[in-house]
Parts: sequence; structure tokens; C-alpha cells
Amino acid sequence: MAVNKVKMVIDKEYRISEIDERIFGSFIEHLGRAVYDGIYAPDHALADEFGFRKDVKELIRELNVPIIRYPGGNFVSSFNWEDSVGPVSERPRRLELAWKSIEENKVGLNEFTRWARSVDSDVMMAVNLGTRGIADACNLLEYCNHPANTKYSDMRISHGFKDPLNIKTWCLGNEMDGTWQLGHKTMEEYGRLAEETARAMKLIDPTIELVSCGSSSLTMPTFPDWEAVTLQHTYDQVDYISMHQYYGNQKGDSQDFLACSDDMDQFIRTVIATCDYVKAKKRSKKDINISFDEWNVWYHSNAKDDEITEKHPWQIAPPMLEDIYNFEDALLVGLMLITLLKHADRVKMACLAQLVNVIAPIMTDAGGGSAWKQTIFYPFMHASTYGRGTALLPVISTPKFDTATHVDVTAVESVSVFNEEKEEVTVFAVNRSIKEDAEMSVDVRSFEGYRVLEHIVLENDDLKAENGPLGEKVTPRQTNQSKLDGGMMTSMLHKASWNVIRLGK
Repeated sequence: MAVNKVKMVIDKEYRISEIDERIFGSFIEHLGRAVYDGIYAPDHALADEFGFRKDVKELIRELNVPIIRYPGGNFVSSFNWEDSVGPVSERPRRLELAWKSIEENKVGLNEFTRWARSVDSDVMMAVNLGTRGIADACNLLEYCNHPANTKYSDMRISHGFKDPLNIKTWCLGNEMDGTWQLGHKTMEEYGRLAEETARAMKLIDPTIELVSCGSSSLTMPTFPDWEAVTLQHTYDQVDYISMHQYYGNQKGDSQDFLACSDDMDQFIRTVIATCDYVKAKKRSKKDINISFDEWNVWYHSNAKDDEITEKHPWQIAPPMLEDIYNFEDALLVGLMLITLLKHADRVKMACLAQLVNVIAPIMTDAGGGSAWKQTIFYPFMHASTYGRGTALLPVISTPKFDTATHVDVTAVESVSVFNEEKEEVTVFAVNRSIKEDAEMSVDVRSFEGYRVLEHIVLENDDLKAENGPLGEKVTPRQTNQSKLDGGMMTSMLHKASWNVIRLGK
């Protein structure tokens, strides 16, 4: 079998940016079994005093997620936040229109915030700009962040939460460009509403950061006009614009599927260019950065989801969006993480969508069963654990090939992260050729005195191999495939593999 030859230079002076740890965020929506029977199962043997599963919390801590977006997603566009606070016994059951379910409101704003803090995460809160507007967003912010002696802050205190929740990151609606969204807006409508909502919210708490809705995907017919038009209104008031993107291998073409991260890269570049166009037009000195607050693989469960919403609607926590991920999905998740890190100068937040049961790295068995790790758990865990520090620009020479819908696809994708405090550098690399191994020669002479600490690999001969509650077919392992001598490191990257190569003094 032929072996591809790859050359790369890693230098501590080739800096992209400090990495904002929130790039390793995630997302919990009131959808399917994400909340109920996911993070919250009061009858489970491992439930804590508040009804949240301790085994699930441990897995989330293993992922080291610094921020979690809540409560949606499409759910937020018909969400009345008042339903989710106060005595649980008095909370209403509501028709949840986005996913045609029943929402019981047993877990609400205060419970979720307390839970998030227990897994060492902050909350990224979304406000309803679909069926509601400025006043409701302001009331919610007052409830969350104002200390006391006003209607909504005193309401919070009466609910048993004396201290402000102090939520500092807020999304101005969700996917408002999408016709599927309740209260869908035109570009001008959303731009004006988001601008005025942002202006009012920052009067209440000037320390918050705000995320304006961007396009729901690269393929939206209004992209990138949506960004250009809405930012004309929101630019001076917001700090980030959102991006969402999911991929799937519906055609069964694994090699083309693994090239989808190139589309993500182009999507990011176009959004950055559009933001900077508006910056230039406004003669502004401020950059708008990116919150890529929904990204993942999502397609396995589509038919089952349609069956539930069309033929069996209005269930409580139905098993929706429960994709069971395979090995090639983990490879693409790794490639998407590399893409995010390569844009760390402008992508400051990102949320793997989602966290538990719903298109998630963590699954729970219904009815008191176990919690287990999907294949995609591992590349996310590795990136979150070892991807803190400064992203370094990869100067790389690699063979390229074409696929069914992509041209000039690099055989190897890689990025490196330098943790100066720990004196460690980590190389993340995916060999996305499904046929050929790669020998990668890396010039690391700027890291004098460093040695290979470990080389972790995730690989499997079966691209469709899955994990499950009875066992894991896809798990990382240690290898001796990297050698460092005289400032040059040689690493063997097997075909279709995720690699984490750690160097340190």
C-alpha cells in the first residue's frame, strides 16, 4: 500500500490566537430526552438531591465543557420563561410547537443554572425573539442578573435564589432566518428587533455579551446577505454572530463525507469576510467574532424523527434526534474541531450540539439504565483537554485528491496548540484518506528540549463501527507511532485516523 508523505512546520512564533476555552462549549435544548431522562432522572439510582444524574455529570466533567447553550434551539422561539420558574407544582404543561411535544417545565431556568454550575459550566442563555420580543427579554435578564428590589429580581428571590444567576452570554433568538422557525423574520425585521433588544438589554446589564443570529447553514438561500443586512443594524450592539452547521453521509460516500470540514472552513471564511465588510462600511474599529453555537453530525435519526412528529406527536420527552454515531462520524467531528481551532482568532465560542441523548456524545438508556460514550465523545474530549492555549498556524505540505463534490482535499488536516504555562504542545491530526497511510515529518526545532509524551490514536478498520451500552468498539489507545530526533518528529498516521500527539519538556 502506498504511503502519503506529509511535511509540516510547527513554530511557537506562528501564532493564530489565544484559544477562548468557550470554543469547547455544548448545548442542552428542551428536546427529546436531553433534559428529561438525560441529565434529569429523579427516580434513577444515581440521581442527586435535585434529581440530576451523577453518572451523567461525571461524563460531562470528563468533557470539560466551559459553557452550555440553553434552552434552545427551535424550542426557544415559543418559550415563555415564566413557565419555568417558581414552585414546580404550579408550573403549567405546555404544547411545545417546535418539536410537537409536551413540556412539563419540571426543569426550568433556576434548576438548569444550578446544574450547569455543578458541572463547572456557565450558561449561554437564549431569548425568545420568535413569538415574543424586547420587553420579555428585558424581564428575563432582570430576573437573572439584577440584584434585588425590582419586580423580577424580587420574584427570583421569592423562588429561593437570593443571589443573581449572573448569566453573561445571551443569544438574540435562534435561527431566525429559517422558515421552520416560529416567528421567522426577514433580514430587516430581525435586524431591527435584535438591535433594539440588544440596546435595551445592555441598559440593564452593560457587562453581558450578545450573540446575533447568523445563517442557519451554508446552504441557506439568504446566505451571506442575511449577515450583511442584519449586521447593518446590530453591529454596534452585539459582540458575536452565530453560525450553525450539521453534516451527514446520506449518500454513503465516506471519502466525500470526510471532506465536509472544507465546507465548514469556507463557511467561516465567508462569515468573517462579511463581518469585516460591514466593519469597513461602518468605519468601525470593532471586530465581530463568531459563536459557532450549533455544530455536529446529524442525519442517522431523521426518518425516525419524522415518524414521531407526524404520527405520534405530543409525547413527553420522546426519543428524538438520537443519532447513534459510528467511527467515521468521530473522524468528521475531529476534523470540525481542527477547523474551529484554525480560526481561533475569530471563532471565540462554539457549542457541540448537543450534549446528552440528542445528537450527543453521551447517551443514557431509558428506564434507569446506564450512561455511555458515543464515538464522537473521544475527539471532543481530547480537544477540550489538550486544546487549551495558543493555536499555532500549521505550515503543511500534503497530497490532495478530489471527491464526488469536493476538489483539492488535503489528505491530512492538522493544527497545533501551544500551552506555554505547562510547556506542552499538542498536534491534532486526521488522516482523512480512507485508503492510504501517511508518514508525517514535523519540524519542531523551535521547541528545543521537548520530547514525545504520548501519541493517542482513534482508529478502526470498520468506518461504520459504533459504541453502545454493552460495549465500545471505538476507543482511543496509546501508540509508539511518533519519534522525535534532532528537532524533527516523524509520525505514522494510519488511514482514517484521529491522532493526538503531545510533546513536552
